[in-house]
Amino acid sequence: MSRRLVECVPNISEGRDAAKIRQVTDAIAAVPGVRLLDVDPGADTNRTVITFVGEPEAVLEGAFRCIAEAAKVIDMAQHHGAHPRMGATDVVPFVPVEGVSMEDCADLARLLGQRVAHELVIPVFLYEAAASRPERRNLAEVRRGEYEGLAKKLQDPQWQPDFPAPHNPGAGATIIGAREFLVAYNITLNSGDKDHATDIAFELREKGRVARRGRVRPFYQTGELLFYADDSFPCGNCDFTGTTFQETVDHCTSAHGYDLPELLRLNDVEPTHPVGQKVRRRGLFSHCKAIGWYVDTYRRAQISVNLTDYQQTAPHTVLESARRLAADRGLVVTGSEIVGLVPFQCLLASGRHYLQAMGKSTGVPVADILQTAVFSMGLGDVSPFDPEKKILGLPSHDPKALVSMPVHAFTDEVSRDTPAPGGGSIAALAGSLGAALASMVANLAQGGPDSEKDARLIALAEQAQVIKDQLMVAVDQDTNAFNAFMEARRLPQGTPEQKATRQAAMQAGLKVAIDVPLLTASASLAALELAGEAARLGKVASISDAAVGAQMAYAGVRGGIWNVVINLKDILDAAYVADMQAKCSDLLAKAGTTLTQITTSVDQKLMERLQKGRG
Repeated sequence: MSRRLVECVPNISEGRDAAKIRQVTDAIAAVPGVRLLDVDPGADTNRTVITFVGEPEAVLEGAFRCIAEAAKVIDMAQHHGAHPRMGATDVVPFVPVEGVSMEDCADLARLLGQRVAHELVIPVFLYEAAASRPERRNLAEVRRGEYEGLAKKLQDPQWQPDFPAPHNPGAGATIIGAREFLVAYNITLNSGDKDHATDIAFELREKGRVARRGRVRPFYQTGELLFYADDSFPCGNCDFTGTTFQETVDHCTSAHGYDLPELLRLNDVEPTHPVGQKVRRRGLFSHCKAIGWYVDTYRRAQISVNLTDYQQTAPHTVLESARRLAADRGLVVTGSEIVGLVPFQCLLASGRHYLQAMGKSTGVPVADILQTAVFSMGLGDVSPFDPEKKILGLPSHDPKALVSMPVHAFTDEVSRDTPAPGGGSIAALAGSLGAALASMVANLAQGGPDSEKDARLIALAEQAQVIKDQLMVAVDQDTNAFNAFMEARRLPQGTPEQKATRQAAMQAGLKVAIDVPLLTASASLAALELAGEAARLGKVASISDAAVGAQMAYAGVRGGIWNVVINLKDILDAAYVADMQAKCSDLLAKAGTTLTQITTSVDQKLMERLQKGRG
């Protein structure tokens, strides 16, 4: 059965008192089944972002205890900070991770909201996927007026909480919802002027800014404000001015690709009555919210960015635009920081972007790609960036895994008088090394004058990296599968029922012990084919490396097949045995033909090279 995982990212309005923060996080961590991933306090924002995961029920309880404890230790009447906020626990989003839907998370938000209002007497608003109506989806809209305006907001019939409770001056109100993964990302400037950061933030964010004309350089905010008037409807993004509002709406759609009425609504302007209203200029990026602030700890201004869909708008894309906008203003972006966690795939995409920009191959180890992202984005500029703590879903090996051992220790382990690790693990390792050499040869040849050949070499290296990592996992999988079979053999067999249970477990264990080396053989054949292509496309000086890679990959195929066949003798399912034999025969035939072609070609090229050198 697949696991069900939910992430919760409560933001509490305390970023300076370590003891209070610890009280809240201890309350969360005390819930069985909850794993606390990250605690990211900010003294200047006076806010801490907490990240934890677990099964839905455990996360729901952890979120409740967070809100309850924060209400005890935080007095909102005394709170001051740079970040917008409404309550002691300001916002609590649930994020689907695995085995749960967005609607499941919205249901969690509603359950939590009801309990918080009833048991803790704290008003609760719902937002994003849990919102009760469209105008409450946007967090900024729900939080408008902040804590200072909360008492008045609670009197407004349009803004009654989704789960009402009497006004609680100490705890304020809490906003609870469900959303996709949000990347909280700050871009740091070489300036201590908050206005500098704000000027750039307004250019980046989706809702944009008030439009101006005239002297808008170097800082846009110095220009003259524009207003809609009868027979004059300026475009906020260029010099066009329509004589009717609809004419300008059509222009914005065709020339700039955005819906002007929707932009006005984002800025609380009613598009049916635009005359007299300020003209709006759309920002560069969708799914992007941004403000500017000054961080006394760093003595610098930052552009604080929230990316609500990093697959549509990636951090590196926003960063590069911020760098350009900063340079236009005589400023420098010194680096950036991730607040909380960042998804593995998000940072991997950023690393690949910068490698491509450098003209380098992206078919390199994952750790190298991530390091490129960290360096290129300056993620260690104002505080250390630890990938193991900051990247959610970072691939890793168990410290006790075979592949985590030093080479000499692994070799010693194989040499001992134990049946595992044995030939299956070694076959997987051989195949992985074959793929690694194919990647190396392709990467060494990349960077020549032929762009089409370069593209094929990079694709080859990327494929080889995937197979390399897959086979590295199989090194331990093979040993684990054998151990699982041995556990089945040790089951009791004193009664007919126990014998039947033991027999079924052994048969299932044998099939797993067959599936793993079959995967090894199949993946190693792919590595062998890549090694052959690397030999054909690579530099002659590296052709021997490709040949060695081919031999190692063939050993992975041959070794995997032997480990399949040796386990087939005890399988009772005749049809299964026949199917496995056919698959093994096919794999072996393809591998033999491919290896012969590679070795013949390599030997011929090496002989020609030798003769040319002697001539």
